[in-house]
Amino acid sequence: METNKIQELFSKHIVGNVPPKMRNTFLLRTFGLVKIPLLFSVQPTVLELSDERTVVRIKLSRWTRNHWGSMYFGTLAMGADCAVGMMAMHHIWKNKAQKVQLIFKDFRANFLKRPDGHVLFICEEGNQTKTAVLAARDGGERQNVTIKARAVVESNPEEPVATFELTLSLKRKGG
Repeated sequence: METNKIQELFSKHIVGNVPPKMRNTFLLRTFGLVKIPLLFSVQPTVLELSDERTVVRIKLSRWTRNHWGSMYFGTLAMGADCAVGMMAMHHIWKNKAQKVQLIFKDFRANFLKRPDGHVLFICEEGNQTKTAVLAARDGGERQNVTIKARAVVESNPEEPVATFELTLSLKRKGG
């Protein structure tokens, strides 16, 4: 069976039956299960996904904490990856740019404070992401754009525990 037909069946019969509020989390976790099992193991939850903003939560648990009881820096990196990656995928899907492939070119992080609770990963650079996706879709040239994200402990959302800069590299397949 063709990949497109499989994707169509998956979209109609499986994703279509998932309640809208849970759909993005379902898609992210399914992607993790199939492509990146380590991502699936931390069980990220998409709390918000819009044209402008993405919020992903990863709970502090036995699987996500370090030996000091705070969130492991590898888990923090996965959360930033999810927030920025989900933003890019949102714009790829919404703007019918399915031929655009994304990968991260580089990653910078500043760890500011111990994250001692469930962590929210927030990306609010939807306009920059959309512009890069459209340029890759329409121009065919590789687009590199640096997107910022931040992490906050859910119980204290005003104070960042980490900041991130991830460079998205976007290119249209065959272009």
